[in-house]
Amino acid sequence: MTLSTLTHLECAATGERHAADEVQTVSRVGRPLLARYDLERAARTLGRGALAARPWSMWRYAEVLPVADPAAVVSLGEGATPLVEAPRLARRFGLRRLSVKDEGHNPTGTFKARGLSAAISKAVELEVAGVALPTAGNAGAAAAAFAARAGLPCLVAMPRDAPPAAMAEVLAYGARLELVDGLIHDAGRFVAEHCRTSGWLDLSTTKEPYRVEGKKTMGYELWERFADGSDAIEGALPDAILYPTGGGTGLIGMWKAFAELRKMGLATGAAPRMIAVQASGCAPIVRAVEAGAARAEPWRDAATLAPGIRVPRPFADDLVLAAVRESGGTAIAVEDAEIVAALRELAVVEGLDAAPEGAATVAALPKLLARGDLRATDRVVIFDCGTGLKHPELRPPLPS
Repeated sequence: MTLSTLTHLECAATGERHAADEVQTVSRVGRPLLARYDLERAARTLGRGALAARPWSMWRYAEVLPVADPAAVVSLGEGATPLVEAPRLARRFGLRRLSVKDEGHNPTGTFKARGLSAAISKAVELEVAGVALPTAGNAGAAAAAFAARAGLPCLVAMPRDAPPAAMAEVLAYGARLELVDGLIHDAGRFVAEHCRTSGWLDLSTTKEPYRVEGKKTMGYELWERFADGSDAIEGALPDAILYPTGGGTGLIGMWKAFAELRKMGLATGAAPRMIAVQASGCAPIVRAVEAGAARAEPWRDAATLAPGIRVPRPFADDLVLAAVRESGGTAIAVEDAEIVAALRELAVVEGLDAAPEGAATVAALPKLLARGDLRATDRVVIFDCGTGLKHPELRPPLPS
């Protein structure tokens, strides 16, 4: 029996409807397609009572996920990551409540598992011949793993200076790895040409509709688990979410999740302020927010030690900016040196081994408080999007 209430896909720019029962990438005007659901029907079975009896995994929210046939789901145990309270760090910054959504517990060690599980599951349901995507590293490893699980051929293209550990992961799962000169958009051009000639599905960030749907489950998990604290309010959400932003799929997805929850009557109170955190060496969203621009201009000579946020211009930049602005949020950039210091602070103070992208959110906290974008009374969630084990180059030096 299917629980999915998926009805159609909708162009993010024009609202034009597209069929959800055939392979889709972008809309006729070249913009992202967003999955739409019969939320009135979904609300009848998607509630805390029903969820209590379901396995604790990403796929517990089946009503608002796009796969109709449960047999098509390609899963490695993704989602259901811990929301870890950080009381010592909260005291350091003078915050009422600080929580870390620790996405390093996902398969292949990052939050990319969520989006790729959803996208490849739908690809299986639609019987695609193969999949391909460009990546800074972590998405490629996740795609290779889920493609292997599904028995699908997979091509991964990444910059030559991507983390060697990510390259090794892709090869370990049996995918084809192509290294390109340049950045992730250069890898994207390689993938687009391959998909044009092969007929494979291009899984580039927000150039297919379903990675967003997997990532939005982070928002559903926050809704379900955030009110477990001493200040619990049924249906409550955090006051602010700090999210390391490269392609921005997770930020777009969570904002979509909160809208769906509110339409179903499951979330109460104000939605969180969405705060995009970038590196000063690649901050197109920050620059667009500060300029009041509708779109982000490409960032020239992008450089940062956090590869997941080295994206010169997100394809769905307008959706990222809309989520930030509609939520009353903001965007902020941090220096690489601040990221390295925050890596150690999070590990030493709270025992959490973060990826550099996650550490960027810690580095942003004092700046946001100083600017007044965060208040001491706020209940804040920061996202650590992956395990620090993927970055041995950022470890403290061993004693001689």
